[in-house]
Amino acid sequence: MPGLTPATPVPTGVVVHAKSRVLELQYADGKTYRVPFELLRVFSPSAEVRGHGPGQETLQTGKRDVSIVSLEGVGNYALQPTFSDGHSTGIYSWDLLYDFAIRQDELWREYLDKLAAAGVDRDAPMAASDTPHGHRH
Repeated sequence: MPGLTPATPVPTGVVVHAKSRVLELQYADGKTYRVPFELLRVFSPSAEVRGHGPGQETLQTGKRDVSIVSLEGVGNYALQPTFSDGHSTGIYSWDLLYDFAIRQDELWREYLDKLAAAGVDRDAPMAASDTPHGHRH
């Protein structure tokens, strides 16, 4: 995973498009990327989503209609959005956002593959309690 380096592009503009549910990242080189809120939400860097180690990720579902209700800057290195489902613990560094911007197609495929592998529908509501996967009665 790329770390934060002086070479990491920092957006010159960030626009929240509530209607189309995308976060627009504008860069100094004139490039603009539109990253869907759903992608940002399901790949949140928070411990709640990522877990505390490989294989401990919690697969996020039912986030197609999630929106960003507020967006705060964290120092000069990251953004911390508050999503409409109450999730607000993800801190998105500039390198992570740039990674999402340029790799979103790949990330979408990864997400859809994970859903398929888990036999879970993208629009299924999240279970309130975390039950270990693979223990179905």
